[in-house]
Amino acid sequence: MSFTQDQAPHGNKPLPLHKQIQLAREKSNVTQEQLAERSGVARPTIYRCESGKFDPRVSTIAELARALGLELMLVPRSLVGELTAFVQSEGKLLGQPAGAEAPPSGLEQWSRGLSADIKKGKE
Repeated sequence: MSFTQDQAPHGNKPLPLHKQIQLAREKSNVTQEQLAERSGVARPTIYRCESGKFDPRVSTIAELARALGLELMLVPRSLVGELTAFVQSEGKLLGQPAGAEAPPSGLEQWSRGLSADIKKGKE
């Protein structure tokens, strides 16, 4: 998944975790109810997690991420800006031209496949 600069107004600073979960769910065209069924996390808990007014357990976030085909990982603070920029560019090399000549990145291909798998109920 990638989140554009307008979704992350703080430059290369990552979005808050609750916003990342919500955007990943929305980009995968999954409802909160579907995510609840796939993750085993109650739909009201998902709503509260996405609102940012609830501090969920790491295990809850891990289950939501898993159900969305994502993994949690710890990143050295010194690399957060670079890694966020890479993810926001959808894994494309810097300077790669946009348009028909630019092939889809591996991340874009993976994301399309993930969306299709989630719609079919696969993990």
